[in-house]
Amino acid sequence: MKFNKCVRCGCFFASSDDVCPSCKSKDEIDKLTLKNYLDNTDTPVSLDSISFNSGVELKNINRFMESKEFSNYKKLLGNDGFENVKINL
Repeated sequence: MKFNKCVRCGCFFASSDDVCPSCKSKDEIDKLTLKNYLDNTDTPVSLDSISFNSGVELKNINRFMESKEFSNYKKLLGNDGFENVKINL
């Protein structure tokens, strides 16, 4: 276990996760919301559109897309998907 800074709220905590225990449930809700939105979207959309329509912040979408959990969604979006887009907030 190491001392980390939460990527969502910025507080410091001791864990191997990238979010603090207080934000972990928010992260899970955002992941489910994003997966549900992407599963029900038939046409390619921009990151701004995904964020606006799903309610998930852009910085979290980028973070989720880098995880193994969302690797199938990256494949669905092809080479023009999230691999070439990074938004640092």
